[in-house]
Amino acid sequence: MSTDSTEPEELSASRNFIQQIVDADLAPGNSTKEVHTRFPPEPNGYLHIGHAKSICLNYGLADEYDGKFNLRFDDTNPTKEEQEFVDSIIEDVRWLGADWEDRLYFASDYFDQLYQWAEKLILQGQAFVCDLSVDEMREHRGTLTEPGRNSPHRDRTPEENLDLFRRMKGGEFAEGERTLRAKIDMSSSNINLRDPVLYRIKHAYHHRTENKWCIYPSYDFTHGQSDSIEGITYSICTLEFENHRPLYDWLLDALGIHHPRQIEFARLNLTYAVMSKRKLLQLVNEGHVTGWDDPRMLTLCGLRRRGYTPASIRALCARIGVAKVNSTIDMAWLEDAVRSDLNEQAPRAMAVLNPLKVIIENYPSDTVEQLPAANHPQKPEFGVREVPFSREIYVEREDFMEEAPRKFFRLSVGREVRLRYAYLITCTDVVKDDSGNVVELRCTYDPATKGGNAPDGRKVKGTIHWVSAPHAADLEVRLYDHLFQTEAPEQGPEGGGFLDNLNPNSLTCLPSAKGEPTLAEADPATHFQFERNGYFFTDPVASQPGKPVFNRTATLRDTWAKLTRKK
Repeated sequence: MSTDSTEPEELSASRNFIQQIVDADLAPGNSTKEVHTRFPPEPNGYLHIGHAKSICLNYGLADEYDGKFNLRFDDTNPTKEEQEFVDSIIEDVRWLGADWEDRLYFASDYFDQLYQWAEKLILQGQAFVCDLSVDEMREHRGTLTEPGRNSPHRDRTPEENLDLFRRMKGGEFAEGERTLRAKIDMSSSNINLRDPVLYRIKHAYHHRTENKWCIYPSYDFTHGQSDSIEGITYSICTLEFENHRPLYDWLLDALGIHHPRQIEFARLNLTYAVMSKRKLLQLVNEGHVTGWDDPRMLTLCGLRRRGYTPASIRALCARIGVAKVNSTIDMAWLEDAVRSDLNEQAPRAMAVLNPLKVIIENYPSDTVEQLPAANHPQKPEFGVREVPFSREIYVEREDFMEEAPRKFFRLSVGREVRLRYAYLITCTDVVKDDSGNVVELRCTYDPATKGGNAPDGRKVKGTIHWVSAPHAADLEVRLYDHLFQTEAPEQGPEGGGFLDNLNPNSLTCLPSAKGEPTLAEADPATHFQFERNGYFFTDPVASQPGKPVFNRTATLRDTWAKLTRKK
């Protein structure tokens, strides 16, 4: 609950439109007495970043108003649903921080009640059994500019419809042979009201009800009635359900049962991404990614494996707010959210991703120093670690340039740089292989500059990270870029599709990286900031004891300033 001291006028202006609706509904004298929301995923795939916004909104409303929040699976399509998806969704919602307490439900829990309500509509003359095929129904439905035509079976008597519907339930008919449809208005400007299908025949095994049913309710018939059964007061949906709201209302009113209020909001769309569950499934099934939890995927399990934190995703959802108009958010907003969170909590370490050996020729070959290094430069409570320093070290290959421009402040022959936490060194020579590739640098160090400071006050602009070669841990590092190479991947090249925009460089594997010795024993699912290289996460799937795999979660590049300047 909020203890904000904002003035009422300011508070009203700062609250999103859904909060303002709820505030008005809960005002003294109105009938709404509590906030009860739900998150109703279909268990036919893994959740993605778009679902996170819905979870945060629905749970956030319940939490803000000291209400209730349900997790309910709308499991009405047995041919596409699996227990694997149920388990993953439960894990994702819990990881994101939403708490449904003991209110975990399944639409299949209500199949008996839904069936009874279907019979009620039949007896009220508001539903009928139709023999039209899918293609025939499509022909009868009409268009956005032309009304539809009534089914030739629309005028069956309630008794005949009830008999046929019970025979559908009994398994007498083949799939597609008959459906149960609502009897509303085939001339309605809203196509969803043109006698929509309420039940269809599916001779399929259901992951919870097994073979009890061979008819299954449609999503539209299930959704509102499930909300009603659970006492939901606010059915918060994304904008694509706005045209379904009249059907949602019609069904609840026709049945005369508790009527939640449906409110639609704009879904979360990001650049360089696709949000369609069907397309995500295609990426998995066709092997374009390694699975639903591939760190390049914007599934919640993929983001979690990459190292994103639930706090960062909640922060993104809070930052973008709740709107009534669809828009696309720059991927940099998501990256900035995790960067801001990890900057506060990730301990520092040094790792060299593309190692180049350096021999410090005037450093004693039999000496190893343990140099103090802060685990977090702004948080002394994180403590200090010791890193070994020796005559042979590794530096980043990109920190050396043989023909260096004037403003290159790293290693080059004759130039002096600072080794982080260590000494000032000067490159004196370069060793190359037979092909002319630089394989080793020869340097000297100034013993008087321990800690990286020159006692004579000379200024050195460049500071680079390093690791001691004899003590270095062998690391595998994976660098990730956008899975798609264009901001709007679904707008593929002429004649193509989203797969034509796949980024061939979305994953770079560096199997020969070197790190501080303690990194060899890093626990899975641990965050680090590799100094100058970004934020990294020990892959909980690929890592093995003594053989960690580090996924780069985000770079250190600050793009947020660029974003705010564009606004």
